[in-house]
Amino acid sequence: MGKVVVIEHLTLDGVMQAPGHPEEDPRDGFRHGGWATRNHDPVMQEVMGASMSSSWSLLAGRTTYERFADYWPRQAPNPFTEALDRAQKYVASTTLTEPLPWQNSTLLKGDAAAAVAGLKEEVAENLVVFGSGVLVRSLLPYGLVDEFVLLIHPLVLGEGRRLFPGSGPDLPALHLAGSTTTGTGVIIATYRSA
Repeated sequence: MGKVVVIEHLTLDGVMQAPGHPEEDPRDGFRHGGWATRNHDPVMQEVMGASMSSSWSLLAGRTTYERFADYWPRQAPNPFTEALDRAQKYVASTTLTEPLPWQNSTLLKGDAAAAVAGLKEEVAENLVVFGSGVLVRSLLPYGLVDEFVLLIHPLVLGEGRRLFPGSGPDLPALHLAGSTTTGTGVIIATYRSA
């Protein structure tokens, strides 16, 4: 049975929007894109790699999938691009149609929570989620996220899309499974369902 592992860059005030580069996600007039790049540290890659395990697939919502598919295949050869190209990619979307443009991509049809619950039963590998806030929030009420790896940056933006909803159903209890701090002050905390 597969586990859903959510790996997210967050600010201290919970913002997850556009950590990678300025044009990544300008929705709602967000103007702080690229906020996580100044805190990059090799420890981050080590922790994320360990969380992904040797056997993993990418689980993504439409927006993240489209941005990844547009960006990563065009990058110069590097380990992360190669891993993403090789990985099976499962995409939860009610608006995309097949065939999907990026190799090894499969569209999950219908209700995202039901599709992911079925997928967890079918696969043995971890289903790793980067970004995809809408998808993650849709999985939370059903207890479908098994682990969070949160890279918490020493930064407050005051605006932007957040990982956890401000209101709604109670979220499952989590326990801290491990933590480390990078030389740039990023706390990497791994939480698992209690």
